[in-house]
Amino acid sequence: MPYTKLTLTIPEGTWLGDLSRQFAGLRIRVLAAIANDEAGFFRVELLGEEVDAVIAELENIDSVVETTVFESAPKRRRVQVETSEPVLLFAMQDSGVPLKMPLEITDGELTFEATLSQCQLSKLSESLDRFEIRYQIDCIQQEHHTEQLLTDRQKWLLHEAIDHGYYDTPRKISLVELSDTLGLAKSTCSETLHRAEGRVLKQFVNGDCEHQPDISIRAD
Repeated sequence: MPYTKLTLTIPEGTWLGDLSRQFAGLRIRVLAAIANDEAGFFRVELLGEEVDAVIAELENIDSVVETTVFESAPKRRRVQVETSEPVLLFAMQDSGVPLKMPLEITDGELTFEATLSQCQLSKLSESLDRFEIRYQIDCIQQEHHTEQLLTDRQKWLLHEAIDHGYYDTPRKISLVELSDTLGLAKSTCSETLHRAEGRVLKQFVNGDCEHQPDISIRAD
C-alpha cells in the first residue's frame, strides 16, 4: 500500500488550533487521545517558552471541560484535557484510519503520515472535508517490499535527539536528560538510538542495511 503524507490545518475555534497559533514557538505533542459521542480526552505535552501562559489560556477556552497538569518541567507541561469538541478525533474515527502517536501540532498544522490503501485515503479525504478540516497531500509514494531504513519509532526518537541538541558538539543535552524529557527509560532510549545509528552508519558506509528486530517504545 502507498505511503501517504498529509498536512492538516486544524480549524479555528478548536483548542488545538487556536492555542498553537496564538503562542509562537509552541509545540503541542499529542501522546494519547480517545473520544466518545460526547467528549474527547487528550494527553498532551506542551513545549515552549510560555507554557504557564498556555495553561492559563487553555483553562479559559469554552470547549475545554477540564484540564489536569500531571507533570511539570522547565518549558514543558504534560496535561490531560477533556474537550466537548474533539473535531480531529471525530474526523479520524469517522474515516476508520487510526492515529499513530505521538502527533505534533505547530502553528495550527499537523503532519500526518500513514500507509493507506486508495479506499482508506478516499474515506479520510471525505471525512476531513465533512468536518471542514483543510488539508494538502504532500506525498503519495508506493512502498517497496524492502525494509525501510528506520522504523517510525526510531525516526521519531532520532529526530527528537537532533532537535534537543544531543548530537551537537558540545552536546546540549545528555542521554539521561533526553530520556527524561521524552518520558522514556534510559535503557530504552539508549538502545533505540544505538540501533538507529547503526542502521544509518551501515547504509552510509556500504549501502547495506540488515534488518534487526525493534523494541517497543512508548511516548508516555
